[in-house]
Amino acid sequence: MANWNRKLILKLKPSDRKIIKNILRKGEKSARLLRRAQMLDMLDRGYSSNEIAPILNCSPETARRTGWKYVRQNLDYALHERPRAGNKRNLNNKQESLIVAMVCAEPPEAYYRWTIELITEEAKRRKIVKQVGRETIRILLHSHELKPWREKNVVHSGTAER
Repeated sequence: MANWNRKLILKLKPSDRKIIKNILRKGEKSARLLRRAQMLDMLDRGYSSNEIAPILNCSPETARRTGWKYVRQNLDYALHERPRAGNKRNLNNKQESLIVAMVCAEPPEAYYRWTIELITEEAKRRKIVKQVGRETIRILLHSHELKPWREKNVVHSGTAER
C-alpha cells in the first residue's frame, strides 16, 4: 500500500491548473469533484493537508490521498472516482419484461391475485429465471409501481354499473 503520510509537495502543470480553475469557476460539477479540485488548488498554492482539512471539512488524509493520486497518476485520476465493484443484476431486461407481463395477466387458476411468492414460483416454473429471490421480485414490482396483491390486474371497460 502506498505511504500517503509522506511529505507531499505538489505543483500542478500549467494545463492542469487551467482545468482546475475552470472547474472551480463554473461550479457545475458534483460536490466531490469540486472538493477534490479545491484540494489540488490549495495544495498547489502551498497549503498543507492539515491546513486544508478544516477549511474544506475533510480529513487531512483525504487531502493527502488526493494530492498523491495527482502526483503518482494524473489529474483525471485525482479528480474522478473509479467505478466500484458491485453485484451484477439479478434479472436482465428481457426477464424483467417477461415477469412484468406475467403479473399484468391473470393469475394462475385457483388464485385470485398475484402474490410475491406466487410470482417467484411462477417465474421459475415458466423458466423465465432459474433462481430468483422474493426481494428481487419485490424491487422489480416497486420500480414498475405494480401492486398486484392490492387490486386485480384487469382492464376496466370504463362503464361503471350503478
